[in-house]
Amino acid sequence: MAITNFLSTVWSARINENLKKQLVYGNCVNTDYEGDITDQGQTVKINSIGEITIGDYNKSTGMGIPEELTDSSVSLVIDQAKFFNFRVDDIDKAQANADIMDAAMRDAAHGLANAADQYIASLYVEVDPTNTIGDDTTPVVLDKTNVFDYLVDLSILLDEANVPDLDRFVVVPAWVYGLLLKDDRFAYQPDVLRTGYVGEISGMAVYKSNNVPVVNGKYKIMAGYRGAIAFAGQINKVEAFRPEQFFADAVKGLYLFGAKVIKPKGIAVLTAAKA
Repeated sequence: MAITNFLSTVWSARINENLKKQLVYGNCVNTDYEGDITDQGQTVKINSIGEITIGDYNKSTGMGIPEELTDSSVSLVIDQAKFFNFRVDDIDKAQANADIMDAAMRDAAHGLANAADQYIASLYVEVDPTNTIGDDTTPVVLDKTNVFDYLVDLSILLDEANVPDLDRFVVVPAWVYGLLLKDDRFAYQPDVLRTGYVGEISGMAVYKSNNVPVVNGKYKIMAGYRGAIAFAGQINKVEAFRPEQFFADAVKGLYLFGAKVIKPKGIAVLTAAKA
């Protein structure tokens, strides 16, 4: 890899890193099931119990025998594997007074996280069909007069599905965020500690992301709560080595992950189009 930008007579003390997307979907999922992931194709079993019956108590007859709990499980398959593999030539490293390898590692880590973010965003297809507004044939055309109300409608779908109020979210593309800023009802509340977070609507944390899926010009805006989607991921291997063909330092790494909607009624999807 020839880093020709460092062959000029004046070198910057800092590396101009790539423009990066804000990663937010990974902050809206349940990571409680992460454990030791050793290989692609592994399965994480997620157990759940059935509803507990609530009855009327009678002091004469008591409560009867205890109800036996029913349980079920779903499988979270670690079916995604992403890698990075780059080298820095010795001659480039000698001419640069900035830490190229460190910047490249940060960029690789961000690229892996971005791949996971896009994968989580693609899970909108697993939504319960009753929790949708608009579709590919008849998308909702959003403008500054209706965008706030449609996002409230998403929260109402979650209410009607008995979704917990805690840790609710909605992720919108940049152009929808721009429309929200033109509505006085939207309280702009950026938080540097919560990547992509821009405010609240109807009990949902609003996030802005360029990873909102787009299908033939229709945007899939997902709302939900943290417990609806399970995610497990792990950097499986990172190795530094000297490539045989080059005088260079190289690093390669492997990231394994998987995600699954475990509560389809725990998310709601708005299919939207630009006016």
